[in-house]
Amino acid sequence: MGHEYKDYSKESCPSVKNILLLDSEGKRVAVKYFSDDWPTHSAKLAFEKSVFAKTLKTNARSEVEITMFDGYVVVYKFVHDLHFFVTAGDDENELILASVLQGFCDAVGLLLRNDVEKRTALENLDLILLCIDEIVDGGIILETDANTIAGKVAANAVDGAVPFSEQTITQALATAREHLARSLLK
Repeated sequence: MGHEYKDYSKESCPSVKNILLLDSEGKRVAVKYFSDDWPTHSAKLAFEKSVFAKTLKTNARSEVEITMFDGYVVVYKFVHDLHFFVTAGDDENELILASVLQGFCDAVGLLLRNDVEKRTALENLDLILLCIDEIVDGGIILETDANTIAGKVAANAVDGAVPFSEQTITQALATAREHLARSLLK
């Protein structure tokens, strides 16, 4: 009798299908897709529009909310005029997805110095996209701790320096912004 080998790596690792950051009108601020469930740009936009419409009337300000939608689990939270979403297959653990979302929200809060609103988010879009990259790679969840995520983003933002203590994240970001401003003015 031969033993059948089965690769469980993808199955046993919790994974997400997308991370969305939309504004209060449902328009994109930062989005990243990790699956081919939405093969075209228009399919992605249609999904974002539907998710936004479905969650708009809820009050997801204080805690992470969870909904089932089109065969997916969507966890979401609103902070000021930003709407944070994490989507996964309906077989994924909601608590893990909620910790991904909370990690994303809190890391963005740290990186934007608690000025979590659309204008600041757009001014710091590079940091938010780096933030998503630190949380999920190819759909696989890497990190959910906001301080770790923000620390890695801040380290990358200033040319891969040594990880910072929490107090110096703000200083590192200020330096990164200065470098960016200088490079844009050249």
